[in-house]
Amino acid sequence: PLLREPGRTGVLHPSYAEHAYAWQRAGHAIATLTVAELDTAVDRLDVLVVVNPNNPTGLRFAPETLLRWRERLARRDGWLVIDEAFMDATPNDSLTGRAGAAGLIILRSLGKFFGLAGARVGFVLAEPAVRERLQNALGPWTISGPARWVATQALKDRRWQAEMRNCAPAWGERLAELLKRQRLPVAGGAALFQWVPLPEAEFWQDALARRGILVRRFTDPPGLRFGLPGDEPAWRRLEWALTGIRAERLTH
Repeated sequence: PLLREPGRTGVLHPSYAEHAYAWQRAGHAIATLTVAELDTAVDRLDVLVVVNPNNPTGLRFAPETLLRWRERLARRDGWLVIDEAFMDATPNDSLTGRAGAAGLIILRSLGKFFGLAGARVGFVLAEPAVRERLQNALGPWTISGPARWVATQALKDRRWQAEMRNCAPAWGERLAELLKRQRLPVAGGAALFQWVPLPEAEFWQDALARRGILVRRFTDPPGLRFGLPGDEPAWRRLEWALTGIRAERLTH
């Protein structure tokens, strides 16, 4: 956000709240947009920020659609910023192969697919002029030595990555089926998570936490994002917990 003069930035809603916050803090006027509004809004924006696949809804944007938006923005020196934090499980849908195109900025992370959120390692793919300005703004010490080592090991382990890409989509479907069995209204998701809009999301989050299971709660709209259980005992624990919560609600 600090690499360009304040302008009008469009941000998809619901999605990561941090994007809107960061652009607004840098002086940009924020337009909060629904999926249906994105295409018509592009020509009024200086920057469009989308998350693909979207968090928490799992919505995916077709590469052709994104490239069309990039072209329209680039004609006016605008930017299309795509957060691909959850893209590693399905890399064929990524636009990293178009990295370097005018007006296209892609953000990637090791925090989701690799489970290394604590390493705080991310990547920016963009045209050379943007990368140079970003490097000058951030300086030489953006990532610690231990984090660099961990990131290198993760990226070198191609066998593990292939195994995860083979398994993760099926795990995502398994999680969706588990939640549906518990009569929860699954409304979308991706390989690594499922999205359940719930008016009583706070109740469910608290009830799960009391049973040792943490889920991400969203408030606008209210709902829960369920991540993948780590092993078979964790899968069973999740199902037992949800069964217990439903029974608890029926008795009150």
